[in-house]
Amino acid sequence: MSDSLRAALQHVLPHHALTALVYRLTRCTVPWVKNFLIRCFCRCFGVDLREAVQPIPSAYPSFNAFFTRSLRPEARPIDPAIDLLVSPVDGYVSQVGRVEAGLLLQAKGRTYSVAALLGETGDDAGRFADGCFATLYLAPHNYHRIHMPCAARLLHMRYLPGSLFSVNEASAACIDRLFARNERLVCEFDGPGRMVLCMVGALFVGSLETVWHGPVTPAGKRHVTDFDYTGTVPVPLLARGTEMGRFNMGSTVIILFEPGRAEWDAGLAPGAEVRVGRRIGRMLRL
Repeated sequence: MSDSLRAALQHVLPHHALTALVYRLTRCTVPWVKNFLIRCFCRCFGVDLREAVQPIPSAYPSFNAFFTRSLRPEARPIDPAIDLLVSPVDGYVSQVGRVEAGLLLQAKGRTYSVAALLGETGDDAGRFADGCFATLYLAPHNYHRIHMPCAARLLHMRYLPGSLFSVNEASAACIDRLFARNERLVCEFDGPGRMVLCMVGALFVGSLETVWHGPVTPAGKRHVTDFDYTGTVPVPLLARGTEMGRFNMGSTVIILFEPGRAEWDAGLAPGAEVRVGRRIGRMLRL
């Protein structure tokens, strides 16, 4: 089946109904069910549990607990140079570069706007004009917790409802404005200038959560919801390399920086593998 046909079929799938079914199945605690799911997944994707805090598959209370498993601290050391940006996830670079005319590159021949991604109107998204971005894809076998690329204070979080298309390479190449159409969680920070970490939901990704809020989706009511943290005393400060959230099933993270605040390493290119804690760029000080 061609990529374009797979993409076309996704338009008629009941995204949320299928994802709700998977949500319930992956949280089933019946031993034979969850053990069967974990064994099948490990076999299909070659999962290596030697890095996990709990290396015994049957010890996990559910498939989702296994999927969002924590790793031993020494498995993901954080680069010690404090001016460096480190990868927030294990995964692969989908796209990386600069924001041009308010647009981000999704795939060859396809772009989408910063404003649409962030759910903003007017000039609100203009602060990221000419900034830099990186889109990082988490494959099913990857570690699925998200960490901070740099130390930053949490300012705002926005839940944006949407579709749940698959976010793999084939979908990115065929579905217009994919990341701005899918359900997503936009987290804005003050670090080296304004920084956004956008968690993009996908088919079967029925739950996005952060360490400060817990599960945000599935939401009882699917409408735009804002969470303001600027009045919080003290404003939450997250250190570089600390966990900030997780995907319950895999998806994509998009990082945005204001112009003049960060630059990516030359080796950070589409297809490159990234791992939590490893250098991906550096911060710039104005």
